[in-house]
Amino acid sequence: MESKDRYREARNAMVRNQIERRRIRDPRLLSVMRRVPRHLFVPSPLRDHAYEDGPLAIGLGQTISQPYMVAAMTDLLALNGSENVLEIGTGSGYQAAVLAEMARSIHTVEIHPHLSEVARVVLADLGISNVHVHVGDGTLGWPQAAPYQAILVTAAAPEIPDPLIDQLDEDGRLVIPVGGPNGQDLELWRKSSGRIYRETLFPVAFVPLRGRFGWQNNEWEEKIEG
Repeated sequence: MESKDRYREARNAMVRNQIERRRIRDPRLLSVMRRVPRHLFVPSPLRDHAYEDGPLAIGLGQTISQPYMVAAMTDLLALNGSENVLEIGTGSGYQAAVLAEMARSIHTVEIHPHLSEVARVVLADLGISNVHVHVGDGTLGWPQAAPYQAILVTAAAPEIPDPLIDQLDEDGRLVIPVGGPNGQDLELWRKSSGRIYRETLFPVAFVPLRGRFGWQNNEWEEKIEG
């Protein structure tokens, strides 16, 4: 495996310049972002760009999210280390690796078998044993391991999938981008006393969430202006 030390200062600069300056303050999360080797989760030709302030393509029309976005979405889950977490959209596996150090167990669902296998290998090589990688339709969640105290969705849904609300535990938090190619907002959903509360946070840009309760066929492409 490629040495992590070559990128240590790049990770430190990423946290200092991209994350702390944007008011992420959780010391545990900042420490995790300094440690997790993001460069191992991107294609080899892009590794020298792994700590830049933006997303990177990982194939099959998917991306590894901007470092700040990974930190911000994780921060919104308010994890204390005891949670069972569901991630929808494994992608590169980087977000799951960050969550793995913040919570007890992670179940992550990826619709593309190839991406799922690549992420599984990298996570295993890093010795991360509390992430369980599944192939499937993420809009259905992963009911086998429910309920979840936190759910994170890494692709934009036309609206929140009902199965995810059903699998969210009492007092749980769900972070999801909602919208289409011409506009999305990051939303925080909370379940309390059997009721659901939604908070719209800030504009974002994600790839589409595909599946039964996501974008169908060419709906996303047809909505692109121009």
